[in-house]
Amino acid sequence: MPNLLPKTLIDSFAAIVGPAHALTDPVDIAPHTLEWRGLWHGTTSLVLKPGSTVEVAAILKLAHASATPIIPQSGNTGLVGAQVPDESGREVVLSLARMNKIRAIDAEGYTLTAEAGVTLRAVQDAAEQVDRLFPLSLASEGSCMVGGNLSTNAGGVAVLSYGNARDMVLGLEVVLADGRVWNGLRALRKDNTGYDLKQLFIGGEGTLGVITAAVLKLFPRPRERVTAFVGLDSPSKALSLFQTMRAVAGPSLTAFELLPRLAIEFALRHFPKHRDPLAGQHAWYVLMDLSGNSDDGTTRVLAERELGAAIETGIADDVVIAESIGQSKGFWAIREDLPETQKSEGGSIKHDVSVPIARIPELIERGNAAVGKLMPDIRPLPFGHFGDGNLHYNMSQPVGMDKEVFLGRAAEISDAVYGLVTELGGSISAEHGIGRLKREQLKGVKSPVELDLMRLVKAALDPKGILSPGRML
Repeated sequence: MPNLLPKTLIDSFAAIVGPAHALTDPVDIAPHTLEWRGLWHGTTSLVLKPGSTVEVAAILKLAHASATPIIPQSGNTGLVGAQVPDESGREVVLSLARMNKIRAIDAEGYTLTAEAGVTLRAVQDAAEQVDRLFPLSLASEGSCMVGGNLSTNAGGVAVLSYGNARDMVLGLEVVLADGRVWNGLRALRKDNTGYDLKQLFIGGEGTLGVITAAVLKLFPRPRERVTAFVGLDSPSKALSLFQTMRAVAGPSLTAFELLPRLAIEFALRHFPKHRDPLAGQHAWYVLMDLSGNSDDGTTRVLAERELGAAIETGIADDVVIAESIGQSKGFWAIREDLPETQKSEGGSIKHDVSVPIARIPELIERGNAAVGKLMPDIRPLPFGHFGDGNLHYNMSQPVGMDKEVFLGRAAEISDAVYGLVTELGGSISAEHGIGRLKREQLKGVKSPVELDLMRLVKAALDPKGILSPGRML
């Protein structure tokens, strides 16, 4: 039986945000307690939906005084279980969804100030309205929110040119565990006045403070975008193609994604809207974007020239360049729908890993061999952000195998993958974070000194351990 909060404490929290924004009905609470993949289903007595930084501060002040655990939550699209409450019933969910205002846009200064509950797509749209670009792009951008994007240091498909979420932030507003507010909403490109405190909270997964607003960097909006789907026979050829395109296009190469044939087959099988992008079948595919600052066709000429040369030299087997915005979106939909298509194939064991780019082919070859030895009919589905070294090294269950039997061997398979990734100088979490999913594995890849420093930071900023307890550490 969950250890529910005392009614007097619930009433005190509710008084801060008002009864309409303090959810206690199980039906209203339910969407906030279930992680979208169904891996965690927690319990809580209370979901609080503050409408301002002042209310967040009051909530944390009371939580600190009463030693009440708080779980910050934005769009609830996280993939490591950090954003949903545990099963105790004592953790209060702090939803930032009502804090959804864009406070300021400075087109001339290339900045936008948004609250934590603004969706990523709303930020993108607001930037476009002033002829600017906010380049962070994720499959969940219609529902994920700024607070969660920053708390997980989100990556996405444009890291190659623009960096991770932390590279797109100039300033933060953060409520600390004791209710104090740090107003670091500075729109400065240079500020060498001590420690860069914002970087503690970006990627902190809600364990050190609650991000309530951010000053985000905007960029010039590209005038030309060229999307190409390339068929090739191996990840090694994809590496050669990447090195060539990176050398000639530089930062104009804004996305470079790797997909196996199995990904195309999944998409065709489960989504009637999709079409095979090339006339023939290929073992591997690259989906790439090039962006240009002028609309004179220069970028397309470059793409046609270099991709034609890639075919002539045997790096690529076939290429199609999108002829319209609709065709470009269709190509990208195959990539973006992969998580859903994989669901339709049964159980999945997923790994969000990164290695040095030059070692991706080795990771795939040795990794596939290792998991194939453990389970001969397993279906590896390594795909993702080749250009920044980040693969979603996923496994689909063998055809005909019971899903629970397959998932019952997840730890064994993951140990093999993580061991190889570590050997290759990589990371067991490239962009999704640690949360509850990888908390135990973290001990095996961080040195005692690193873990000690992390615990010291946690103890200094959250001495009572009320913010996202049991996540990450």
